[in-house]
Amino acid sequence: MTAYFKQITICLAALVAFASAAQTESNAYQFLNVSPSSHVYGLGGHNIALIDDDINLIEQNPALLGPEIDNQIGLNYMRYIGGSNFMGARYGMGINEHCAWAAGLQYYGYGSMTATEADGSISGTFTARDLAVNATFSHDITDNLRGGINVKFAHSKYEAYSSAAITADLGINYYNPENELSLSLVVKNLGGEVKKFGDKRASVPWDIQIGYSQLLHSVPFRFSVTAYNLRYWHLPYYEPQDKSNASSDIIKRDKFMSNLFRHLVFAAEYVPNERIYIGLGYNYKTRTDMSNYKRNFISGLSIAAGLRVKAFGFGIALAQPHTGATTFMVNLNASLAQLLH
Repeated sequence: MTAYFKQITICLAALVAFASAAQTESNAYQFLNVSPSSHVYGLGGHNIALIDDDINLIEQNPALLGPEIDNQIGLNYMRYIGGSNFMGARYGMGINEHCAWAAGLQYYGYGSMTATEADGSISGTFTARDLAVNATFSHDITDNLRGGINVKFAHSKYEAYSSAAITADLGINYYNPENELSLSLVVKNLGGEVKKFGDKRASVPWDIQIGYSQLLHSVPFRFSVTAYNLRYWHLPYYEPQDKSNASSDIIKRDKFMSNLFRHLVFAAEYVPNERIYIGLGYNYKTRTDMSNYKRNFISGLSIAAGLRVKAFGFGIALAQPHTGATTFMVNLNASLAQLLH
């Protein structure tokens, strides 16, 4: 066990140094922050402490992977903003009663776009896409504590330009099955570019997150709170001073309570049994980022639902972050071990 902690410490120190050296003016690879899990997306887009028999959740926290998710495959598809289409697959398998591994591939397609010259004349069309390949490993530290690492290779190609980066997520999870209490800490997207778009090197969006999830015993409800963007306290935003007037002056919001809530994602779920969940999430940062003078009432809200039938699990999520953008995601996971027996 001492050797295991030593290896994790060395890996963390190296990745922090790599990430610090890579920080520059621009911040790219934001697609790494889009969850492929419909369960998570429907609960506000961030949830690192959610315990469920679903391999799609491990993208949020590698410590959620374990030998209990053995021989399981997960598929996801998302219709995103602006006609973008995201899809991916991952597979996980237990190594022994304390370790597990997984591998996955995620594709982000943005469709065809109009190419123009410097003078504004149209010269044709081009495509843009992002790709992420990941490998995950987890290990039980104690009966209630588990650690994990997820290494990702990210590649972007926009028209004739391309770039690549290597990042890693380091996570830890404490889970008490008697109280259905889950606590997590994750450092996400440590790393940096290995191939630049041009002359300037872009930084990856690394982050520190803390998560809490609790399933109540007296009533069939689960509540979750996730704190993210913890590298910074100030997360100011801008909105119209008069939300009923399109020509109103734009003002900056940077007060204590707005900063606090822009770090938090809240979620509540109805979980009558292990086979069904219906959830609602609220992300205040999404709501304020998408604010306009016609303020969308449901911006920042999202819904999720899931059903497990024998060896299969199905999940869907729906959100409308902006008045002109409705997003939809669907997940499927299957236990190959159950199907083969």
